[in-house]
Amino acid sequence: MTSLRSGLLVGAALAALAGPALAQAPAGPRPAPQPAPRDAKTAPEKDTTVGDVVVSGGRQSDVRTSIDSTSYSLSEDLQARTGTLADALRNIPSVDVDPEGNVSLRGDSNVTILVDGRPSGVLSGDGRAQAILALPADQYARVEVMTNPSAAYSPEGSGGVINLITKPTAPKQGQTATGSLRLNIGEDERWNAGVSGSYQKDRLTLSGDLSTRHDIGQQSASRVRERLDPLTGAVLSTTRQSQDLEGPADVYIGRFTADYRLTDKLSLTGELRGNLIDNSGSGMELYETTDAGGLVTSRFSRDGDFNFSGDNLGATARVVRSFAGAGHDWTNEVRVDRNKGHVSLLARTDFDTPAAPDLFERTDNRFMLKVLGITSAYVRPMPDDGKLKAGYELEYRDVGFDNGTSRGPARNALTPDPLVTNRFDVNQAVHALYATYERPFGKLSAQVGLRLEYADLQLNQVTTGIEADQSYVRAYPTLHVGYQITDGQQIKASYSRRIQRPPPFLLNPFVSYQDPLSLRSGNADLKPQETDSYEFLWQLRAGQTFYQATAYFRDTDKAFTEVATDVGGGVLLTRPENLGSRRDYGVELVASGPLGKTLKYNASLNLARQEIDGANLAGGADRSGTVFTGRASLNWQPTPEDFLQLSGFYQGDSLTAQGRREAGGMLNLGYRRKLTEKLAFQLTARDLLDDFGDVSTAETDSFTDRTERQFGGRAVFVGLTWTFGATPKREREPQFDFSAPQAGG
Repeated sequence: MTSLRSGLLVGAALAALAGPALAQAPAGPRPAPQPAPRDAKTAPEKDTTVGDVVVSGGRQSDVRTSIDSTSYSLSEDLQARTGTLADALRNIPSVDVDPEGNVSLRGDSNVTILVDGRPSGVLSGDGRAQAILALPADQYARVEVMTNPSAAYSPEGSGGVINLITKPTAPKQGQTATGSLRLNIGEDERWNAGVSGSYQKDRLTLSGDLSTRHDIGQQSASRVRERLDPLTGAVLSTTRQSQDLEGPADVYIGRFTADYRLTDKLSLTGELRGNLIDNSGSGMELYETTDAGGLVTSRFSRDGDFNFSGDNLGATARVVRSFAGAGHDWTNEVRVDRNKGHVSLLARTDFDTPAAPDLFERTDNRFMLKVLGITSAYVRPMPDDGKLKAGYELEYRDVGFDNGTSRGPARNALTPDPLVTNRFDVNQAVHALYATYERPFGKLSAQVGLRLEYADLQLNQVTTGIEADQSYVRAYPTLHVGYQITDGQQIKASYSRRIQRPPPFLLNPFVSYQDPLSLRSGNADLKPQETDSYEFLWQLRAGQTFYQATAYFRDTDKAFTEVATDVGGGVLLTRPENLGSRRDYGVELVASGPLGKTLKYNASLNLARQEIDGANLAGGADRSGTVFTGRASLNWQPTPEDFLQLSGFYQGDSLTAQGRREAGGMLNLGYRRKLTEKLAFQLTARDLLDDFGDVSTAETDSFTDRTERQFGGRAVFVGLTWTFGATPKREREPQFDFSAPQAGG
């Protein structure tokens, strides 16, 4: 599959982090920050906006913090206007997205992604990476990062939780209708468009949005694999593989929400949502194998057509009962999602050495995910400014995989190959009870939490008739402590116990066909990985300047890793295994603020040490290394109508039991011009260097493998945004803390 990816630049991150410290001349005492209201419904915005885009003075809370989370505004990220969700997440501190769409938090790829505090079917299934590379980012207003979430959130995801907060949709008080139209046109027939609107009358509020995106993906790759004599290390054979892929991707998204207040204390909400992704194209691959003396023993080429099609349909029903006093609510909610996908490939292999008739292959891999979620959440203010949260959650997942490969001498004469054809079903139910209690003690604040979960997992290898099951009870405690040093300065410490259950596709032991030199399987014996996470954080907020430094340590038992073994003829079988353990410890720095009257910066650096115990695995070894990631953006507003942005990121190495992977970086440029109070023009250029790629290496006693990939991701868009009515503003259900600021935070 090809998807849109891109190129490199990071030097600005170092300068941007060092520069503000020099730019802040001491001019007497710093003014105390004005804490934003805790209720998002009352938080005023003083910026002049076109749609949801800041275009002039005032002050918006770009970074919001609470005792257990930090959230970042996307309003000034021009790439989020025209780019994908991957483009937006790559500009968020702590978050990395590799060229294949895999998301990680501080190097840990086991991440839970929520939308408005709730699970998302399309962002939790087998096609999540594809969706992240395709979904437009302009439907989201903020990204909330929780590397140590409280017990009110599922412990699933050892790296933490990313909560995507959608844009406001409800009109302001006194408004009856509002909305916006967006259109961006790019080179190579790229384009995206969207419309959103809302209507309010009496106790009823209706809102919705529709968007579509057409993009072009390109990928080129080169791979060198050497078979070695395990005793002498001598090279027995060398295989070289090259690949070129290209094709379009189309995305369609829709959402409709209705809110009705039966009384001042009782409200009903219903939501329908759906999206469709279609990514297709064609490609060419060349393979050549030489023996130890350099003589060609095998040469063939493959050309073919590929397609990924997936869709997600979902619905939510919610009842909120409010009681006397602000912040005293009981919410009951039912969610259903159905996410399905189909990956297909039709290829022709032309054999040159040794000569043989052409071979045709058709691969069809299908998956279906059905999710039922039930939540009952209770929030109550307690004496001495305390707050109690308690609730019950049920998540039931029904997952099915249907993989098949057919081969034959012609396109219309294909026969199924039973060795790589398989049906696999998984049913998983997780019941959870949780409670958290938070209160201040003068300058000290603390939150304690406990979550109890019962998990039941049923595996059915339908093709072979093998069934298995697992069930267990686990306790997940959390602790968060904060101390207010001054009005604008505080320190925090936190601990959480987390788990990462193997995704269903990693549990299927059946071997699936990837290409003539690559096979893949799951591992039915894969155990959940468990993580103890510790953090110590310092924050300083002075006017529009924000600094944050976090020291962290994560100790993971039975961490997941991929291990490849040579099954003969230079063919590698890759499957997941459990490491003995993994440890990550490091320091992350985040800074943002002005560099004068018209220039602002945002930057983050993460420097970490990674250690893995992989000697227990075949071909694996104990490994350690230093991981560096960085990102920075410079925003220049020379006039109230003009806004220019330069941004870049760099993602460093990550370790595996047999090698490492480096994903590189990207440089972006954007410009926006306010034409009228309702109309804005924008121009964005993504991946200016057109050089975004990754390198993966593996070294064992029996083989070495190195793959380099480049993604033709440079894309230039020009577009218009027109807003009618007034800037919309969305009310949130009070039982969820959507990164509401706290005093000094």
